[in-house]
Amino acid sequence: MGGSVFRADIQGLRAVAVLAVVAQHAGLAWAPGGFVGVDVFFVVSGFLITGMLVRELEQTGRIDLPAFTARRARRILPAALVVLVPSAAVAYAVVSPLLRDRTVTDAIATALFVPNYVFALRDTDYFADATPSVFQHYWSLGVEEQWYLVCPALLLAAWVLGRRRGQARHAVVIALVAVTVVSFVACVLVTSQSQPWAFFALWTRAWEFGIGALVALLPAALVRRVPLAGAVALGWAGLAGILITVVFVGETHAFPGAIALLPVASTAAVILCGSRLALAEHRPRFGPDLVLTPRPMQFVGGISYSLYLVHWPLLLLIPALLPGEWRGPWLSAALGLAGIPLAWLLYRGIEQPVRRARALVAGAPRRTLWAALAGTVVVAALGAATLAFAPAPALATSSTVPRTAPAAPPDATPFVPANLTPTIPEAPEDEPAMYADGCNLGYADAEPTPCSYGEPSGPRVVLWGDSHAAHWAPALIDVAQRERLDAVVHTKSRCSSAFRVHVLGDGPFEACDEWRAAVLAELRADPPDVLIVTGYAEEAPPEGTDPATAWRDGLREIVDALPDSTSVVLLADSPDLKRRPLDCLLEHLEDALACGAPAAEALAGPTREAMREVAATTRAHLVDLTPYFCAPPEDGGLCPAISGGVLMYRDSHHLTATFSTALGPALGEAIARELGGWPGL
Repeated sequence: MGGSVFRADIQGLRAVAVLAVVAQHAGLAWAPGGFVGVDVFFVVSGFLITGMLVRELEQTGRIDLPAFTARRARRILPAALVVLVPSAAVAYAVVSPLLRDRTVTDAIATALFVPNYVFALRDTDYFADATPSVFQHYWSLGVEEQWYLVCPALLLAAWVLGRRRGQARHAVVIALVAVTVVSFVACVLVTSQSQPWAFFALWTRAWEFGIGALVALLPAALVRRVPLAGAVALGWAGLAGILITVVFVGETHAFPGAIALLPVASTAAVILCGSRLALAEHRPRFGPDLVLTPRPMQFVGGISYSLYLVHWPLLLLIPALLPGEWRGPWLSAALGLAGIPLAWLLYRGIEQPVRRARALVAGAPRRTLWAALAGTVVVAALGAATLAFAPAPALATSSTVPRTAPAAPPDATPFVPANLTPTIPEAPEDEPAMYADGCNLGYADAEPTPCSYGEPSGPRVVLWGDSHAAHWAPALIDVAQRERLDAVVHTKSRCSSAFRVHVLGDGPFEACDEWRAAVLAELRADPPDVLIVTGYAEEAPPEGTDPATAWRDGLREIVDALPDSTSVVLLADSPDLKRRPLDCLLEHLEDALACGAPAAEALAGPTREAMREVAATTRAHLVDLTPYFCAPPEDGGLCPAISGGVLMYRDSHHLTATFSTALGPALGEAIARELGGWPGL
């Protein structure tokens, strides 16, 4: 049923898909799952392109690979490169010097249609990356073009093998079913083990094209057997399924995984409905066409590819060029809308003229292929030359300082020393070892997976909390190794150990609630000698809940849940500089103090007072190492970014593992002093 006949319903589906993606990227609260628009595109592509290829096989017994590749190149490459080049130039100018090489590398990978594997190798979290690539949306183009390198060969091989037995079409169906099933199983399994690879890799996404392809291969006689009323109901159910996914699926879900079946199957249902209605003598008046075929939807569907290309650079780069006070949800919404006329210009000026250029369409495919190769090589070569010859930014002064242990007050270093540890480029990756060990859970994970460090037979000390608890882990591990403790770490990103109910973005964070309950149950069943509770001071409970009250109630619940044999330590959060210290330091090599923050600003948040109150009214103990981070008010109250030649932060509020480890002696002494010694020793 797939073919070259224009399908207005599919054009409308394209509009639904691209509008969902733009809405999610623009930060619209009602579209947290808008990223599934890409899944809709994959199914539509599988339906259309596979139908075309199989029809060619049936008519000619072969697939003209050069002609097919030339058509794909004319369709995809011109607009992609036209958006890529200026995006790369602007991004290179506005991003942090630390990210320039990464930006160029991404541009090269994008020109070669392999950015998805670059992002997967980098363990990019599509939902949480604080500094996303301006080319991140090109990942789907990479997956699609990789599929169309594989798909023709797969279809041709199956056709040839099946033709020998007079079952050519059946062989194609069997091959597609096999690929679809294997890919779906891989998708589910890999999502639970390595979400970035599941999200970006071809082999975990191929099943989505396969579903569309199988719908395309349904015999017309079989499709006619579907009652019209049933087809209409199926189409509306499919649209509802897509909408439900857009509204209710978000970053807290393990995606793609099994849940991706909902938007994929829903898209297939809408397409199948359209296939049945196309065979009807009288098309029903109340089918999904009511929302898919109006002129505005047809217009957006027509420019959907161009809109997909331009919307993300607009949303990412324009705010970087504007004053900070201009940024916000209204600007994002305006930029999302501004993408529509810009996409129309790209569609009319580049996409369609090149696609229909007589010199390319009428000529031999090699003319298009040589032009495509030349464009790709030129862009990739420009990127490689930039990497090779662009001057490296200055990363430090020529002066050095002796490295000293953390002190209270901090030994603020007034400039960026040549012997800074870690260096500014190293700092973003200076994370606790537990990240590499797989102990810090991502957003979708709910099952506790603690790691133990130190002496297994020693007194058990549990650290519990979010990523701010995780950045204290190197300090605790240092203590455990010196004191022969068994340090156990339970952490999950953006998941406070204090709150009973959590939110992530604008929706419920159910995986966090489940994880917190599971960890608390484990602690009740097997109480540790010491429990250290900490978390990000800016972490917020659900809207309408007073943060200080939520912190107090949650901390009291933890204290009350454990026996008196467990000493509960409330560890005050580290400062939040509220700015990117690494970028600031690059701009202020001679004045590193300018990159610190006033204590009144850096120590804001409800947690400190809540912890003090809980410690004063329960048996919990408060440990506060703020004097190691910030000078007292009489000395200016500055919280610096560098202390004793050590870079303290890897971003605005997470500690480097180097500085955290250096804090080990101070942390150990403070806890031992508060508890009167380590229990069990």
